[in-house]
Amino acid sequence: MNIVQHNLLLYIINQLHLPKFQHQRAIWFFLSVEMKKISSSLRKKLENLFMHSSAKVSRFQQSCRGLNMSSFLTLAFKLHPFWVHILYFTTISLLGYLALMASKPMTSSAKPDSFDVFFTSVSAATDSSMGTVEMEVFSNIQLVIMTILMLAGGEVFISMLGLFFTTRSKFPKQDNKVDFPPNSTNSVDQIELNLISTTSDTQNEKREPNTFDNIAKPSGNIHDSDLKHNSLRLLSYVVLGYLVVFHTAGTSLVSIYTSVVPSAREVLEKKGLHIQTFSLFTIVSTFSNCGFVPTNENMIVFKKNSGLLWLLIPQILLGNTLYPTGLRLVISALKKITKRVEFEYLLKNYRETGYGHLLSGFHSSLLAATVFGFIFVQLVIFCSLEWNTEAMDGLSSYERFVASLFQVVNSRHTGESVFDLSIITPAILVLFVVMMYLPPYTSFLPTRRNSEEDTAGNCKGDKKNENKSNNFLENVIFSQLSYLVIFIILICITEGDKLKEDPLNFNVLSITIEVISAYGNVGFSTGYSCKRQLKPESSCKDMWYGLVGKWSNQGKFILILVMFFGRLKKFNMNGGKAWKLS
Repeated sequence: MNIVQHNLLLYIINQLHLPKFQHQRAIWFFLSVEMKKISSSLRKKLENLFMHSSAKVSRFQQSCRGLNMSSFLTLAFKLHPFWVHILYFTTISLLGYLALMASKPMTSSAKPDSFDVFFTSVSAATDSSMGTVEMEVFSNIQLVIMTILMLAGGEVFISMLGLFFTTRSKFPKQDNKVDFPPNSTNSVDQIELNLISTTSDTQNEKREPNTFDNIAKPSGNIHDSDLKHNSLRLLSYVVLGYLVVFHTAGTSLVSIYTSVVPSAREVLEKKGLHIQTFSLFTIVSTFSNCGFVPTNENMIVFKKNSGLLWLLIPQILLGNTLYPTGLRLVISALKKITKRVEFEYLLKNYRETGYGHLLSGFHSSLLAATVFGFIFVQLVIFCSLEWNTEAMDGLSSYERFVASLFQVVNSRHTGESVFDLSIITPAILVLFVVMMYLPPYTSFLPTRRNSEEDTAGNCKGDKKNENKSNNFLENVIFSQLSYLVIFIILICITEGDKLKEDPLNFNVLSITIEVISAYGNVGFSTGYSCKRQLKPESSCKDMWYGLVGKWSNQGKFILILVMFFGRLKKFNMNGGKAWKLS
């Protein structure tokens, strides 16, 4: 209503000569109607303004989030996997250190040194189980923190993160002009000392791996690309289910065993350990091949509990050395049950998936044969040399066999011990050093493959190999063994005085075992004993931790580098090829 209409209506009301009270009521009625219209109009304008502003803010926030996610994904995919892994392990190690320092230990008088706490955090995050403090120092909440670190550092868990990260980004949906081959075949003619990565039968080229586990970008037409993307998404859930099932089943079985068997239950009660915490901690540590156990003596206190050892052996194997075989068996079973085409695609096109842990059926079978072959050879030698020694005292024949089997199974990459390694025959220790040095997927593959496939498993793609500057770096870097020798020399220098004054505890063999164990992320150690001191110290006290616990901080720091180096060794498996020993 404009001003003219407004004045005209007021004039009409005045000309009606209404009584005073009716005249006022008419004016108030007129004003109230006008105010309602004004307020209604104002409210609508404010609502429109608010909705418009909210929409702009929402679009701005979405664009910011999209920009941040896009930038993050772009950076992650462009960044070399080596640096992604470095950043990942460094981050979780620092977070674990802060969490362990913020929480209280079992007793305030036994609070470990700050550097030892950091060392323990790195050891748990890299699944190395090298110990500088006794495990029973840690409180229940600290054991939970270490459980999270061991889970986050496990190879299967990290590969699952790589699958979820890749399949949920926009990059796997991009198409190339290369079609998938209808089938892929594998053949190799070497002893493999590396993780298997992808190679393309149609292109004869190596691919640059993505963030966590060589997840290759899909190619082919739209249908093949969608099938591959869906298959990888399904594979990520299969790996998640694999983790959940084994951890749930293992924790439940160990919990039941320790609750039912009096000897195992008494050990936990005596040490003040909760059955649930012990079960979860032990299963996570065993499956991820870390080797930490909440007891000071590791598994020595359970060496007569053969049932518990039998429960842990499958976790050791299927969580690491036999993971590709177990994963392929699970996918094959799911294919038969569900009849889904994605499972068939995963089994037939394992290379195109780019998931380094998914091998061919033939390769998986030979890997399993190699693993069991190593176990058999070690078991025969161990039983031959140790059957009637001090280490076997108090055990029946059956308990000796199970304990020996458990010990040799752990020698590859787990590191849990039922025997004191300081009293084991030196020949056995040398055999363990060799086993710890071998990567988890070491397998004997006696068939032939082309020259391009001989280099499968490299963490360097064509672009890097073709780059002259990178070729120069590949030529000057040393082999894995050369770096280990350098680390051993450096530690012998930092611990030189102890090598002279305490040669029975500190010797080259014990230091070598410590370094190779850290490199293999195993955790074996000969420990330290006051009885072996040439000059007994009255203040000396035997402690249940590794020999590294008696090293200087400089020596411990070098071993931290070795643990990181060992956890990332797959990125340097081709080092030293430029050196010709002829």
